[in-house]
Amino acid sequence: MPRTETEIPLVLDEQTSAFLSRVDADPQAPLRTAIQAVGGHGKTAVLARLRRGYQQAGVPVPGSWRELADSGDPDCAVLVDDAHLLDAAALAELRRLAESGRTRLAVAFRPWPRPAGLAELAEVLHRGGPPVVLGPFTEQRTAAYLGTAYGSALPPGVARLVHEQTGGVPRFVEWLARALRPADRRPGRTDRPPTDRPAPAAPTLEIPRSVLLQFAPELESLEIEVRRLLLAMAAGPALPTDLLGALLNRHPEELDEPLAAARAAGLLGPDDRLAPIVRRAIAALSPASQRAAVWQRLAELQLQRGGRVLPLVRSMLDGGFGASCPAGVAEAAGDEALGEDPALAARLFAVAGAAGRPVAARRAMAAALSADLDSALRLADRLIATPDSPDRADGAAVAATALVHRGHPDRAVELYRWSGTPSSVAFAALGAAGAGRVDQLDRILADPPADGPPTMLASAALLMARGLKETLAGPPTAALSTLVQASALLEPAGRSVLLPETPAALAALVALHSGELDIGERALDRATAAGLGGALTARRHRLLQSWLLMVRGRTGEAAAHLAAVTTGPVPLESRDLVFAAALDLGIARRNSDLPGLQRGWERAREAVVRHPVDLFTLLPLGEFAIAAARLGELDRLAPYLGEARNLLARLGDPALWTTPLHWSCLHAAILADRPAVADEHVAALAAATGHTRYASVVAAAGQSWVEVLRGTVDPVRVEAAARSLHGIGLCWDGARLAGQAAIRTSDRKAMTTLLDCARMLQGRPAGAKGGTRPAGTGNTPVADAIAAPAEDRLSEREREVAELVLSGLTYKQIGDRLFISAKTVEHHVARMRQRLNCANRSELLARLRAIVEERSGGRPAGSAWPQRTAR
Repeated sequence: MPRTETEIPLVLDEQTSAFLSRVDADPQAPLRTAIQAVGGHGKTAVLARLRRGYQQAGVPVPGSWRELADSGDPDCAVLVDDAHLLDAAALAELRRLAESGRTRLAVAFRPWPRPAGLAELAEVLHRGGPPVVLGPFTEQRTAAYLGTAYGSALPPGVARLVHEQTGGVPRFVEWLARALRPADRRPGRTDRPPTDRPAPAAPTLEIPRSVLLQFAPELESLEIEVRRLLLAMAAGPALPTDLLGALLNRHPEELDEPLAAARAAGLLGPDDRLAPIVRRAIAALSPASQRAAVWQRLAELQLQRGGRVLPLVRSMLDGGFGASCPAGVAEAAGDEALGEDPALAARLFAVAGAAGRPVAARRAMAAALSADLDSALRLADRLIATPDSPDRADGAAVAATALVHRGHPDRAVELYRWSGTPSSVAFAALGAAGAGRVDQLDRILADPPADGPPTMLASAALLMARGLKETLAGPPTAALSTLVQASALLEPAGRSVLLPETPAALAALVALHSGELDIGERALDRATAAGLGGALTARRHRLLQSWLLMVRGRTGEAAAHLAAVTTGPVPLESRDLVFAAALDLGIARRNSDLPGLQRGWERAREAVVRHPVDLFTLLPLGEFAIAAARLGELDRLAPYLGEARNLLARLGDPALWTTPLHWSCLHAAILADRPAVADEHVAALAAATGHTRYASVVAAAGQSWVEVLRGTVDPVRVEAAARSLHGIGLCWDGARLAGQAAIRTSDRKAMTTLLDCARMLQGRPAGAKGGTRPAGTGNTPVADAIAAPAEDRLSEREREVAELVLSGLTYKQIGDRLFISAKTVEHHVARMRQRLNCANRSELLARLRAIVEERSGGRPAGSAWPQRTAR
C-alpha cells in the first residue's frame, strides 16, 4: 500500500523521543503532561502519535475529552489540542480532571494567549513531570525529514536551503517538502522508482505560490494590528521597537502583546525575525494598498529619526511601489545607495527628481558610476546648459569624466577646467599631461587650488598629479609611492567616487613600465576589493590585471580574465576597448596563434581609430605594433606610432614611458625585417640605461637579441639577459630570447644550456625529463595520454611535438612554442611516423588520437585539449 502523508515518520528531538518511548514501554502508566509549542511545531503530530500508541496498546482514546464525562471510563487516555482556545469553564473542568488523577491526560497549547485558567491548568500538569516543549528543527533534523519525505538521500545543499528558508519550523518544512517532491514520489503512486534515485538538486530554491497560499488561514486569523506589525517586519531589516511602536501608535513596552501573538502563531522566530518563506508569504498575501501604506509610513518614520531607509525602499521597489515612494525618502535612499548600487541610486534620484527634489547632479553622477554614460552625459549636459543651476560645475565634472572614458580627453580637459573645483583642476592637468602638455601640471603643483574644501577626492587628485609628474622627471619608486598613497586615500569612498582614472590604475601602468609588477598587482587587488570608482572603472582594473598576467606568461589566466571582462551586454568604452584588443593580440601572439592574431587585428584597427594616442595607452600601442609587424601591416600603424613619438618628445622623452614603447617597436622591427630600425631602437634603449632597472635590463636584452639574429650568440650574455627579463616580470620575453639563441647557435653544449634556460623561464625546471609542462601550455591530459606505454618508443621531445600537432598548430607555431626551427619539427614528425610504423601523416594522426582515446577512457583528443584560439 502506498504511504500516506500522515505516515511519514516524525523527526523528533531527544526529549520528545524519550517521552514517547516511555509511553510506549508502559502505556498503562499514569500520565499527566503538558505539550507546549508555538504554531506549526508539531503539537498535533505528537498527539496523533500518542493516540496511535495508546490505541495499539488497547487503551481507549475518546474522540473528544468531553466524552469522558459521559463514558466514565477511568482507564482511557484524554488528549487535548489547542487548549489556549478553550473558555474558562472548559479549562476549569480540565484542571479538575488533572487534579483527580483518574485518567491519563496530555494537553497541548501555545504559549499565547495565556488566560488565567490555562496558567492554572499548566501548573497542575507540571506536577506530573516536566512539559514536552517542541522547538524548530535543527539543520540535521530538516535533512532527516526531507530524506524521509523523498525516500532517498538528498543532494548536498538542498537541506541547508530548505532550512534557511523555513527557519526549521516543521510545518513550513513539510509544506515545502510536499511542494518540491517529484511527482513520481507523491502519495498514491504505486509505480514509485527505487529509493536510491536522488531527489532533485536545487542550487537555488524557488518557493511555489501554492506554498505561500497555505499561510493565508493563519494570517487571516490574526488581528489587524498583528498583521501590520508583521508587514512592517517583512520590509527587510531588523527594526527597532520604538520605530514599530510609532507605526502602531504604541509605546515600545506595549508591543509585547502583538509580538507574542506573532510568535505564538509560529510566524516570528524566537529571535523576533521572520524566516524568508514567512517574509515572502506576508508580502505576497497582504493587500497591495496595505503594503504600500505600511512601508511608506515606515520609511517616513525612519527618515525622521535619522535611520537608514534604503532597505525599506528596496522592499518598496521589489513590491512595485517605487513610483509612490515619498520624494524625501527616495532622495535619502539614493544617497545611501550611491556607494553600494549606483544604478539603484540613479533610479531613486529619478523618483525624487520627478517630485521636484534638487537631485539632478547626483543622478548624473550615479548614472556615470554605474557605467551608464549615455544617461550621465545627457543629464550633465542639461545641467551645464541651465544658466541658473547651482550644480553646473558638478555637471561639467560628470560630463568630463564620461568623455575621458569615451575617448575624448581634449574635450574632457576643457570641461574640467571650466568646472573649476579643486579635483577638476587636478584632473584637467592629468588629462593635459596625458596629451603631452605638461604646463598645467606644473602650475597646479606649484600653486595648488585653494578654493573649495580639502576633500579626500581633491587631495587624492592632487596626489595623482604629483605622481604623474614624478614619472616624467623623478624615480619611478617615488611615483609609485605617491600613487599608491592616493589610492589608499580613496579606498574608504569606494564605489561612490567618480574618477576619470583611478590612482591604482595609474600605479599599475607605472609598475608595468618599470618592472615593479608585484606593486601594481597589489594596488589593483586593493582597488578591486574596495570597488574604487564603481562599475565605471571596474573593467579597467580587470583589464590591467589581465595585462599583468599576460606579461608574466600566464596566458591562460589572462585569457580567462579577459573573457570575464568582455562578455556581457554592455560594450566596452573606447579606452577599455584599446586594452582589450591589445590583450587579445598579445595572448594570441604568445600562444603562436596566427588565426587568432589575424582576427584580433581587425578589432585592434577599430580600437586604434576610436581612441586618440595618449600617454596612458602606450602599452597597447606597442602590442599593436608587434602584431602589425607579424601580419605585415606595420605601415598602417605608422601614423599612430608617429603621434606617440611626438607626444613623448613634447614631454621631454621621459625614460619611464619611452622605454617600453622602444622595446615593443624593436620586436616589431625584427618581425618586419627592418634591421636599421631595430638598431635605432636598441640605441634608444641604451640611452635610457641607468634610469631604472627595467630600462637597463631591456637595453641589455635588446642588444643581445639583435646580436643573436645576426648570428652572434654569446650564451653567457644571452642567459644573463634572459634571466634579467624574467626578473622584471617579462617571463615570456626572457624564455623566447633564450630559445631564439638556442636554435641559432652551432655549439651543441650552448644550445642545451640555453634550451634548459628557456624551459625554466617558461615555467619548466631546467633539465626536467618529463611530467612538468611549460607554463601556459596546459593540456596535461593529452601529454599523459601520449606518454602511455603504447608509445614508449617516442622521446620526450617527440611527445611534446605530437601534443602540439594534435592541437592543430603548424610546424612554425610548434617551433615558436618549443624554441626550435620548423625544419626540426618536421624531422621529429617524420621520426614519430617511423617509430609508430605509420605509412603517412593521416595514419600518424589517427594513431595518436587512438592512443589518447585509450588513455582518456574513450574521449576524443579534441575534448581533452581544446584549440588555442583568440577571443
